[in-house]
Amino acid sequence: MEFKDSIVDIPIQDPPSEEFSAADLTWTKFGTTEHHVDDAALIPYSRVDAFIAGECSNVECPTRFHIERGRKRPRGSLKEYKSDDYLIYRLYWCSFGPENYGEGGTILPSRRYRLNTRNRAARPQSMRGCTCHFAVKRLYARPAVAMIIYHERRHVNKSGFICHGPLDRDAIGPGAKRIPYVGNELQQQTMSLIYLGIPVENVLQTHIEGVQRYCGPNARVNASQYVQKLEMIIKRSTHELDLDDQASIRMWVEKNKKSVFFYQDSSDTDPFILGIQTEWQLQQMVRFGHQSLLAADSSFGISKLKYPLYTLLAFDSRQHALPVAWVITRTIAKQDVSKWMKALVGRIHATDSCWRISGFIMDDAALEVDPVRDTFGCPILFCIWRIRRSWQRNVIKRCSNAEVRREVFKRLGKILYGIWSKEDYVGALGEFIQDFIDQTAFMQYLKECWVPKLEMWLATMKEFPLASQEAGGAVEAYHVKLKSKLYDDSHLGALQRVDWLA
Repeated sequence: MEFKDSIVDIPIQDPPSEEFSAADLTWTKFGTTEHHVDDAALIPYSRVDAFIAGECSNVECPTRFHIERGRKRPRGSLKEYKSDDYLIYRLYWCSFGPENYGEGGTILPSRRYRLNTRNRAARPQSMRGCTCHFAVKRLYARPAVAMIIYHERRHVNKSGFICHGPLDRDAIGPGAKRIPYVGNELQQQTMSLIYLGIPVENVLQTHIEGVQRYCGPNARVNASQYVQKLEMIIKRSTHELDLDDQASIRMWVEKNKKSVFFYQDSSDTDPFILGIQTEWQLQQMVRFGHQSLLAADSSFGISKLKYPLYTLLAFDSRQHALPVAWVITRTIAKQDVSKWMKALVGRIHATDSCWRISGFIMDDAALEVDPVRDTFGCPILFCIWRIRRSWQRNVIKRCSNAEVRREVFKRLGKILYGIWSKEDYVGALGEFIQDFIDQTAFMQYLKECWVPKLEMWLATMKEFPLASQEAGGAVEAYHVKLKSKLYDDSHLGALQRVDWLA
């Protein structure tokens, strides 16, 4: 292997296959007085995802790679730069590392003896101390080129032993070496489907599709055993880890601390706040939230749940709303919202220090805007899907005549959008109530639920730009989908547990 102290002489490689791995590249020893000597290769920046996909498909050690750290520089920020200076820097780490955690978060050393346990695996499904990691630099001098620096190519722990995959000698149980790798994302998806009461056959098919690329002809048998085991665990489990609710929540937080970005226990002075973000959600927020919009669904469970669910949403490439963080709390006070928002942004910046959003969409006129401005430092947009959906549902529910429904909704729209004209909404509302006074059921709903706060909503609409109908529709679609899952009594444990979220 050649040794280079400059990347100018390293050729750019572009393997023809759709996905490729480190084995398809010719590596060069690269090092300077400032950096250690590591294996390096240059590829087109557009092929980075293909390289990562190829590395994940390693037959001996199938895995996923997550972004452990990231940095970014704007173009033109450096007056003087070296050939290997970065425009974008990402450190990718095997998802079986870098930590080595067991149940409850304690470090789990390698075992060379059989445990007296019914669990066939010697270690948990993830975080086994794998040291395999590499860095990807988008070069400042050549933005179309990416430099891959492999710091550790072997999937071994600090002791030098293979720590996951079919070659892991410490895997315990007769079938351990044949069981395919199941990442956290796929495991959570499978468990969520079981929680929702989806037929086992459908769950199994979805699970098999997820592990197909890691498995041979015996995939169906292994996947069937895995799904059946998860189903048995879920049926025997309970959402109440302790008879005391506060103790139960603390135990859940401790058990899932890698998915909790903020936790504040309730006390005489502080309200209860629980912020949840899985590793997958973190990656989606970094990917789709940067230089794009975030939206809030802040109304879920207000009337039915003791603690409503606040969801932060990002929009993917198809403009579908993806939940990238959940917050369970009853408080909307400025100081409390600032706490969890700053904790969330701090977690994102630990992965990508240059991450920022271009706008924030809020859906409730009662929400404080100062925490959003102080934390995200971006323009604020307002979305009216909540008021429109609420009016539409109740017009259909409380007005029996189709012609009356159409006219009522048309007049309500004129009141709502009449704020940009000189028409007085108070007079228009009074005239509307007088014209449809015979619709007693709907008028009672309107007077009780909306008349007291309509002025606040109209003022907010006038103060902030309105979000697009596409964005509002995406947020509404997420809200409806989540509502149908949680409130459907035919599903397993409906309205009893929401820990399937994480």
